Amino acid sequence: MKLISFYLPQYHAIPENDAWWGKGFTEWVNVKKSKPLFRGHNQPRVPLNDDYYNLLDDKVMERQMKLAKKYGVGGFCFYHYWFGGKKLLEKPVERLLQNKNADLPFCLAWANEPWTKTWHGPGGEMEVLIRQQYGDQEEWTNHFNYLLSFFQDDRYLKENNKPIFLIYRSSSMPKCREMLTLWNELAIQNGFDGMFFVDMLTVFNYRPNKGLFSATVDFEPSKWRRGENVQNKMLREWKIKTFKKFDNLYFLNRFFCYILDYNKLNKEMLDQPHKKNEFRGVFVDYDDTARRGKNSTIVKDSNPKSFEYYLTKNIHKSKEEGNEYLFINAWNEWGEGNYLEPDKKYGYAYLHAVRRALKNNQ
Repeated sequence: MKLISFYLPQYHAIPENDAWWGKGFTEWVNVKKSKPLFRGHNQPRVPLNDDYYNLLDDKVMERQMKLAKKYGVGGFCFYHYWFGGKKLLEKPVERLLQNKNADLPFCLAWANEPWTKTWHGPGGEMEVLIRQQYGDQEEWTNHFNYLLSFFQDDRYLKENNKPIFLIYRSSSMPKCREMLTLWNELAIQNGFDGMFFVDMLTVFNYRPNKGLFSATVDFEPSKWRRGENVQNKMLREWKIKTFKKFDNLYFLNRFFCYILDYNKLNKEMLDQPHKKNEFRGVFVDYDDTARRGKNSTIVKDSNPKSFEYYLTKNIHKSKEEGNEYLFINAWNEWGEGNYLEPDKKYGYAYLHAVRRALKNNQ
């Protein structure tokens, strides 16, 4: 069983974020300034030993990969940002390519959506910071050629000599079939047996593109939240509106916050049948207060013991369904309160949970 953990590279400053959010902005800025919304709310999240790392330091990736391997995480899936030839947050994975001391397997997931100010949480604003452009054959070829050096790396995850490549929102791609067909041809020309494309099933992209992709993966809790959002849209809008009126009544905030139940989510996720190459996804925790403030989504009753229980169950079901990959969200989504990395509250407990879940399925 290969446990692949999603990995956010937003822990180093870039000129674009400096211009949009202020000099020196990284994910840590949001994490540090987060405030609890009610009594007992686990905010702000603080990494163990105050390790607010900078991913331009190669030693950080080496240390993270060594730690992940020690506890049974089989690889990282790095978010890849490409906007019609414009790259963002590319330096950590480019440096990884040159740093052979960081020896954990990895793959890439193209986060192909525009960046807007709603990512940071201003209520209702939709200012687009950078648009996604898909272009035509020349653009697709340039994109593939950039990625080729990653695909050729011995550490890059491959299935039957096919590089594994995830796409976040395939439904947004106007010529998805044409691009994927070209990439398959280019991969064969470069010594592979094609591409192993994985369609990420999310709140935005919940119907798989059958026939185009080799596999799907549940990106949780995003996929599950689609149904929840549809059912409770009016309730959530009312809560957000009311929350703003009574924002000084700290003792009432728990009622107005949008709170979901970790166990309920996981039980429903676990009950969904999967077939071969329909990879399951699990999530550590979820609380995006650091990014969205009072508009946040908070999951209650998440803890290492519950995570271990559901991870164990999902590994067992994945094996029964004939799938050797299971994706964990996430290694370091600190702005979403969703991370395996050790923090001040639980220490290494989540990583210990990973190791025990694997041992329970031997």
